[in-house]
Amino acid sequence: MTGVEDISDAAVRAARDLRVAFSRLRRRIREVARDADLTPSQESALTLVGKHGAATASALAAAEGVRPQSMATTLAGLEQHGLIRRAPDPDDGRRQLVTLTDAGRARIEGNKQVREEWLARAFQDRYSDEERQTILAALELMQRLSRP
Repeated sequence: MTGVEDISDAAVRAARDLRVAFSRLRRRIREVARDADLTPSQESALTLVGKHGAATASALAAAEGVRPQSMATTLAGLEQHGLIRRAPDPDDGRRQLVTLTDAGRARIEGNKQVREEWLARAFQDRYSDEERQTILAALELMQRLSRP
């Protein structure tokens, strides 16, 4: 394994600064559409069901890295808000599948739209056109980081 000594100071600083900036931006984007009536665990589980579709509570617990009992409590709250429904698994009637209700789908889409609008407005209000072009160019370069 190679050590940090063969990595330039600029690369180390870029990695650190990028990680910090993305962490802050991610936190800020989450705050923009935070639902006061949902806990962070409920928001996370709702998003997970939205991304992956029908799933069992145990599969959701494994995906979130929480105990099944904790996920059951989280799902009960989402069900009370009318955001998810549970139905028998057609392959195994002993299990239940969790899916989004229309209200759950609308909530996820609404939150996504609020976040995208906030970010677009922030780019519009806080940066000049030239700065936005610089950001777009930097993002093109950073796409390489996500490639295998």
